[in-house]
Amino acid sequence: MHKKIFNTLFVAVFASMLGIGIITPLMPIYAESLGAGGLWLGVIFSGFALSRLILLPIIGRISDLKGRKKFIVWGLLGYAVISLFYLLADSIYSLAVVRIIHGFTSAMIVPVAMAYVGETRKEGKEAASMGTFNIALFLGMGMGPILGGLLKDVFGFDAAFYAMALLSLAAFFITLFLLPDIKNLRKKEDIIPFRTIFKNNIVKGLFFTRISMAMGRASLMVFLPLFASNINITASKIGILFAVDTFFNISLQRVFGRLADRYNKFSFIMIGILIGGTGLLLIPFVDSFRELIFISALMGIGTAVAIPSVTAITVLLGKNMGMGTLMSSLDTAMTAGFVVSPLLLGAIMDASSIRYVFCTAGLIEFLGGTVFYFYTRRQAKIG
Repeated sequence: MHKKIFNTLFVAVFASMLGIGIITPLMPIYAESLGAGGLWLGVIFSGFALSRLILLPIIGRISDLKGRKKFIVWGLLGYAVISLFYLLADSIYSLAVVRIIHGFTSAMIVPVAMAYVGETRKEGKEAASMGTFNIALFLGMGMGPILGGLLKDVFGFDAAFYAMALLSLAAFFITLFLLPDIKNLRKKEDIIPFRTIFKNNIVKGLFFTRISMAMGRASLMVFLPLFASNINITASKIGILFAVDTFFNISLQRVFGRLADRYNKFSFIMIGILIGGTGLLLIPFVDSFRELIFISALMGIGTAVAIPSVTAITVLLGKNMGMGTLMSSLDTAMTAGFVVSPLLLGAIMDASSIRYVFCTAGLIEFLGGTVFYFYTRRQAKIG
């Protein structure tokens, strides 16, 4: 049963993330074609994250009480429908509304699916299971931009949105017919209040870690292409940089997940943060494609070292606190990082230069690691 749940959700999440990945690099061009300037580009991108930010804690809490399958199924169906509404958007205002609705549907899928997997995982294999499941997210988001670029160049914008709709619809049918509906429900009186959850020092540490790592990741997504183009690196080579990051990330997730199941998960998180923060701080000092390839590999390794342990500790805590509640709460922290990072780092770039963007992002990641250590240094080893 565990294997069937895992495999079904892995395929479904991969398909949905591939669909999202297809349109992500095309959105700035699509928005610009509708007349969006810099401010509206920010609104359109932030709208998705902000609506997701609002709904995540609510969905997580309800899924603990009412069950998870229904949220995943309806979220995937919503993905398929909203994909077609992108084709109907004829102004920046309607596009912004579509992005906001898309963010709402997004809150129903990944964190709830991760809670489902976490709840049915094998004892003692939390990091390996979650590390393997994370591959679905990173692989989908990594392959999506390549497929999206090809579809747009050959068939135009419409093909990319149709592809996202078909992938989401396929994922919808997969979960509807193949995903077992396990009702491991909690009673309302057994659900721990958010205020109590965030009194836990490990939760506090994980919360700040997720924010800081998300801000570092967002700095790469938004500003690395600009930095690379400034040192005369072509668009195709920029794509290779992200592919290298993704390759090291997905190829090492399961490896470090297994190691984390055997050793101290807190140490792996600290090591991953140290690697990622160092990579960001090195970016301003490189001036060649070969050096950026090294940085990309370093960033992928850092993520692969830390994330399986982060999700595994979340699973272990979620057993008592409510899996959906805790998964969604920490996903909210990550989403907040993606909202804040472009705004903060964009202002720093305007005030100084793009090189200071990566220095700031690296220091933020180190700060997150310091806060994590402060809150968890006295905690007993988990797993």
